[in-house]
Amino acid sequence: MSESKYHLDAHCEAILEEYREHLPLFNESAEKVHSVLKKVLDKAGLVVASIEHRVKTEESLAGKLELKGSKYSSLKDITDIIGVRVITFYSDDVDKVASAVDRLFDVDWENSVDKRKAHEIDSFGYMSLHYICSVEGLPYRFEIQMRTVLQHAWANMNHDTGYKSGVEVPREYLRSINRLAGMLELADEQFSLIRNELTDYRRRVQSLVASGNLADVPLDGDTFRSYLSLGPFDALNRRIAAVNQAEIQEVNLMNYLSVFKLLKCATLGDIDRLIKNNSDAAYQIACYQMGLTDLDIISSSVGPQNICIAAILLSGAGKLGLKFLFDELNGSSDSNEAMAEFVMQETKDLPFMNKQ
Repeated sequence: MSESKYHLDAHCEAILEEYREHLPLFNESAEKVHSVLKKVLDKAGLVVASIEHRVKTEESLAGKLELKGSKYSSLKDITDIIGVRVITFYSDDVDKVASAVDRLFDVDWENSVDKRKAHEIDSFGYMSLHYICSVEGLPYRFEIQMRTVLQHAWANMNHDTGYKSGVEVPREYLRSINRLAGMLELADEQFSLIRNELTDYRRRVQSLVASGNLADVPLDGDTFRSYLSLGPFDALNRRIAAVNQAEIQEVNLMNYLSVFKLLKCATLGDIDRLIKNNSDAAYQIACYQMGLTDLDIISSSVGPQNICIAAILLSGAGKLGLKFLFDELNGSSDSNEAMAEFVMQETKDLPFMNKQ
């Protein structure tokens, strides 16, 4: 029945029958290879877009045997019965995945192909790295493909449009396709370049922050995160906590980035000066607040919030400035205006306000 369906000779039918007998093993092995590879990449902290696995269908294998079954002496000569594909976000991550594959499995280098070395103008969508692998306990080899998201998308688009399918593509369309391939290849390279440059930038920033050269460090998300790791508000928070012998509960302070920008801070040095110039005033505000309560737990945001309050009041921005602060920290709300009014009233007689 199957011979009639697929038009296979006896040799190819025997190969197909061997496939049927071992199909449960292929399915189990494909899942195991996928799982092991995912665990290793996760442990290495390598984030990829996806890991896919599949076992060649009987119809697909039969079609392959119909076309070139004579070149295979047995099923073991067909290396893509099990296929795993790793899709990365960045082109240089392909090599990192390849290194992991090399450590995990035995790679048949003679039959593996690095299609990234192709230089044809229309080769972008085919620039995968293909490793033919084997592993102890599985008598059949398998294929692992590694490519980027853009390469994968391009290959799928080519498949959908029929390009490379044997149908002649009109010259004007072929030119457009090749131009697009070049653009995508350039985008792949630029994404990796930008990531590497950002990594270098973050390292330089961390070095500058650690050395204390804060005036040279522009204020942005990365630099502010590095600055927070130094604990710039810790001394003030400990001083405030000592009023009631309170415990300090650590919270994320990244939302203060936008607040400090509103206060015209352009560098980490500007924030550092803001802290030094307003810490005593912030402490006075906190003492007044805590004197009205018996709090034994305070948030680590109390220091930066009171520094910002003091800076706003001393700048003369008053109630409107405080409302902007609370809107930024808590989200826009009518209650923030009432809170701003309350803070204006409770701080008006504090010593730092009377020194203006």
